[in-house]
Amino acid sequence: MLRRPPHRIVMANTTTSADRCTVRATCTASTLLTALLSAVVVLAATPGPAAAAALPVLRREPLARATQPPAAKAGSSPQVPAAANAPPGPRRPNELGRFPIVEWHQVVEKDGTYKVSRERFKAELAELHRRGYVPVNLSEILDRTFDVPAGKTPVLFTFDDASPSQFRYIERNGQLIVDPSSAVGMLLDFLKTHPDWKPKGLFCMLPAAEAGHAFFGDKGIDGQKTGWRLKKVQFLHSQGFELCNHTLWHAKLSKYSDAVVQEQLARGAMAIDSAVPGYRVRGLALPYGLWPKNRALTLKGSWYDKKAKQTVSYAHEAVFEVAGGPARSPYDPQFNAKALPRVPLQGGTKLTTTLDEMDKPGSKWARFVSDGNPKTVATP
Repeated sequence: MLRRPPHRIVMANTTTSADRCTVRATCTASTLLTALLSAVVVLAATPGPAAAAALPVLRREPLARATQPPAAKAGSSPQVPAAANAPPGPRRPNELGRFPIVEWHQVVEKDGTYKVSRERFKAELAELHRRGYVPVNLSEILDRTFDVPAGKTPVLFTFDDASPSQFRYIERNGQLIVDPSSAVGMLLDFLKTHPDWKPKGLFCMLPAAEAGHAFFGDKGIDGQKTGWRLKKVQFLHSQGFELCNHTLWHAKLSKYSDAVVQEQLARGAMAIDSAVPGYRVRGLALPYGLWPKNRALTLKGSWYDKKAKQTVSYAHEAVFEVAGGPARSPYDPQFNAKALPRVPLQGGTKLTTTLDEMDKPGSKWARFVSDGNPKTVATP
């Protein structure tokens, strides 16, 4: 298991319940008991003198609790509060809290099943920014290397199905430009006006599905040419986004044999490699959230390519489900990258429902709030 360098964990003197005493798996049962009985407890790893000198004990003044955003005014967007609302106040650091892995599919004219409108998509980006969320990549979560500013919360963007609505090209004066009305175009435009956000997120690929769901469009569907497919994947990689396996053609893995499951996953990974040679595909998004009969095959397997006369292997470290709410912190001992829940956004759902719940005092989904120090894990 990858871990941070030796660190100190500081528990504020307001801790009164066992669930707030949960720390990393390296903590022993006796340490937890001590934490319950002490007013302020500092749990320290045992680094050498040089490391200890570089890792000061974290002490901070109590911060005000998060304030609830005002109710939306009549006539405002049903998805987010009115734009005039002031941003929430400061929050107490809690790096064992939860963070959202949001899930978009098609970004089109109107909301629907697996669809959000373009206006809603832009409003959801703005609402996440207003509430202090910062995009991170999957690799940063798995490696525990994300460096989120103090008071902020990580959010992982996931885009499933590789549809043209997510990423379209337009030919203009002999040049290919990103369609500003596609999800990628809108996201890149948002980043230009919000430089504190970086181009991060996870695109879960379908290389050979129907209706243009093949690396963001082919065969002239939605004006997209087959020859543009690999260029789009390469562009995303060059910008800093990450790539994820979503099977070859959105197969319902629960209905297939072990052999077919491995073929779907191996060929999905192989297609990504054809666009970005040597790319390490670390994540798999389950189509429809359906698991294969042999769940172990989601993490590792192989398929023999008769045409090329070679064996193609794959290895995933993270598996994404289709729903389930906010994910546990990677510093939480119960964090499980092999079954990561997500927050699906489509017609009939509201991003603010989840965000409001995470901001409630005593919520079951207490929000991850960074202390700004990547060498410490702050507890509430």
